[in-house]
Amino acid sequence: MEKRTAPTEYDALKQKYDRLLEDYEQLEQNYNLLRKSVFGQKSEKKEYLIPEGGEQVSLFNEAETERDTRTAEREEAVAVTAHERKKKRTRQEIAADLIPEEIVHPAETDTCPRCGSETEVIGKEFVRDEIVYKPAELILRKHYVEVRKCVSCGKDEARDSEYDDIEKAVFVKGKAPVPLLPRSMASPGFLAQIGVEKYGGGMPLYRQEKDYERLGLSISRATMANWIIAAAEGILKPIWEAQKRELLRHKVIHADETVVQVLKEEGKTAVSESRMWVYCAGEIGCADNILFEYQPNRKGDSAAGFLSGFGGYLVTDGYTGYNKVSGVTRCACLAHIRRKFAEALPEKQEAADSEAARGVNYCGRLFALEREYDGTDDKGRRTGPPLSPEEKKKQREAQSKPVLDAFYAWVEALDAPGRSKLSQARAYALGQKKAMYAFLEDPAVPISNNRAENAIRPFVVGRKQWLFSDSVKGAKTSAVWYSLLITATGNGLNPYKYFSYVFEHAHEGRPAEDFLSWNPALKESCT
Repeated sequence: MEKRTAPTEYDALKQKYDRLLEDYEQLEQNYNLLRKSVFGQKSEKKEYLIPEGGEQVSLFNEAETERDTRTAEREEAVAVTAHERKKKRTRQEIAADLIPEEIVHPAETDTCPRCGSETEVIGKEFVRDEIVYKPAELILRKHYVEVRKCVSCGKDEARDSEYDDIEKAVFVKGKAPVPLLPRSMASPGFLAQIGVEKYGGGMPLYRQEKDYERLGLSISRATMANWIIAAAEGILKPIWEAQKRELLRHKVIHADETVVQVLKEEGKTAVSESRMWVYCAGEIGCADNILFEYQPNRKGDSAAGFLSGFGGYLVTDGYTGYNKVSGVTRCACLAHIRRKFAEALPEKQEAADSEAARGVNYCGRLFALEREYDGTDDKGRRTGPPLSPEEKKKQREAQSKPVLDAFYAWVEALDAPGRSKLSQARAYALGQKKAMYAFLEDPAVPISNNRAENAIRPFVVGRKQWLFSDSVKGAKTSAVWYSLLITATGNGLNPYKYFSYVFEHAHEGRPAEDFLSWNPALKESCT
């Protein structure tokens, strides 16, 4: 007689099977997401046309539901955006910032080939442009001071030196400029070049060491590292602190963080992860003010300590550690919410009629409205004048809020199974609901945290080159250099000219506020 499984044993096996099936489905989704990230579309801005059976299309455009049925029959289910060819730049635009040099090639003869008479120059005819590269060169500048001697005092030094009451010779010397760094050979321009190459170009010091060796200079990476650290601690840090004071006066601040590895950190192994935090001014249209800060961990106390005294709007992703920042209004990032739904999209042939596509479309509609208010297209190009703050707040309440209400009504009613990507997207969106509505309170608050993510991107790109920081001091130095460099670049300054200017005037006793990169005086000297 066949042995029957007890009900309790069957239930346990059924639960185990369901759990394994759920794990398999989650692994399959992770695999599909990884494959899409490698081979698929990278942009999250794509909009999906939901078939006519869907109920949500009318929320985006009521006219769609009232259109002529004969027209609808002729339309395909997929919306195809027209390709817009980028306008080709002219040669004048390509080389607009280069210093022109004219070369006039003389005629082969100064006599007339027909009658032999002498010819005269009446002008020149343009033939072509060419770009000429002049290799870099290093110069050893030797500083001397002039030494002068009085012609009257101490005329006979051999005899007068025997007597204390006889006047000695008098010498006068010139005054040499103070070195940029004590006991170093670094000039302002050379140190600026090293720093900009490392932090702006992602060029590690060991590669610079090889480049300078080819130019005839045998300088070690350790020496360059010492110069960079000394400049950050003694010259650049006060400017960083002035930027921070100014940042905390803003109404809106963006925050984000990313991983950084520090090899020599007390109490931690070399493979452990630390964090580089970024904060930037967030009001729409304000000058760039971007600050990096190194911290050994990702605890919310780090953000709370940095933002102590700030009481405005804080725009972040969904990390709960930011809840430790007191006295602020948390604002969510719609781009992160859209990304969660984009990650939940199924295979391409099924994407257009999926629930995840509806979520992406809701987010896309909100972003489109923001572009209308700001007078830009999806590439950031100006299409018209932006709305005034008062009108923008009014339009957000009239147009954006109904879409956001409909989105969250749909999210709350969404049936997403288990631990699927769609379920995770739903949970993330619901967790950000209160913070997502905060942008409606003030027109200065952006709808996403893209400003901080764009600000931190140069650091992430550079990290792929130098991989890690050797010490905590090096990580803190990187934070200072990146802060000033990215802020200067964002305000339209040439970073090399900016750091050269700072170093040239470093010992004049000027206040740090004079070197903030949005000052009009700096723009004249460093663009």
